[in-house]
Amino acid sequence: MTLLARIFKVTSFALLLTLLAPAVVQAQSSSVIGRTAALASVVPAAAPGSGIQITGLGGNSAPWSIVILLTFLTLIPSILVCVTPFARLLIVFHFLRQALGLQTTPSNQTLIGLSMIMTFFLMQPVGAVVYDTAVVPLQAGTITPIEALTRAGQPLRQFMSHYVRDKDVALFLDLAKEPRPHNVQDLSFRVMLPAYILSELKAAFQIGTVLFLPFLIVDMVVASITTSVGMMQLPPVVISTPLKLLLFLMVDGWHLLVGALLRSFN
Repeated sequence: MTLLARIFKVTSFALLLTLLAPAVVQAQSSSVIGRTAALASVVPAAAPGSGIQITGLGGNSAPWSIVILLTFLTLIPSILVCVTPFARLLIVFHFLRQALGLQTTPSNQTLIGLSMIMTFFLMQPVGAVVYDTAVVPLQAGTITPIEALTRAGQPLRQFMSHYVRDKDVALFLDLAKEPRPHNVQDLSFRVMLPAYILSELKAAFQIGTVLFLPFLIVDMVVASITTSVGMMQLPPVVISTPLKLLLFLMVDGWHLLVGALLRSFN
């Protein structure tokens, strides 16, 4: 009897909750609606222009602006290598490290940072022109993103035209089956970019080879001396590396190298 009484009580309680649940929910909903209406009557309505509005570049084109911006951010490393002196500077610095006989000093991060800083120094005038002629009108909404890209390409093309070789331009013109342009302004980026990269690699290897020769002479002299005195068990690099570092410091090598690299772009 006791078990049956407990089952009867539990069943009665569950049935009571089932009957009262809709009333409780309705009461709570009425309370929330009343509070919301009271709050709306106290807080003044916001003005039409006082809210936060997110607009894209050139009007209400936020989705396309985000797509273009994200695409540009993913292409920044390639653009940095293709249209700036970054590749030449970094290759020359790696040649210098190998010529000194140093494997990890300066580190790759240091050389990349130095190359980026010098690239910014060289490209700052070009960047200022691009910002004034393309970015500012695009933000003002007076031109479209396609027109902004066209305007931004003119200063870059003019910069690259000073350092690209005619031989490389002729090569890619022939490969692209394009007619020979009358001036550099008629040259497409399809031809200009690979020709510029090829010219920069050529210049970087030329500078690196010339930079390598003095240290190579030091290595040869030290190897000849150690061989002539019978020091066969002592590697010549153990003696030549401090001598090359001493020579590099005596002539203030970093000052001379950086100055020569920057002057090569004037």
